[in-house]
Amino acid sequence: MNKKLLLQTKLHKLTEQHRALDDSIKKKTRSVDVDMLEIQRLKKQKLALKDKISDLQKQITPDT
Repeated sequence: MNKKLLLQTKLHKLTEQHRALDDSIKKKTRSVDVDMLEIQRLKKQKLALKDKISDLQKQITPDT
């Protein structure tokens, strides 16, 4: 497998994780029992994933 394909595969997995975290955050904020500490932790994870996704996108399609 070439490097670009590996990066695209990793990007796809991270994007799915990001989407799942977003869904989880939305579900938990609608809950009657809102745990703001857990939501805050999930948002930090989501932000970290977003940064990784951005880095991968730059590696796949660098500015020329």
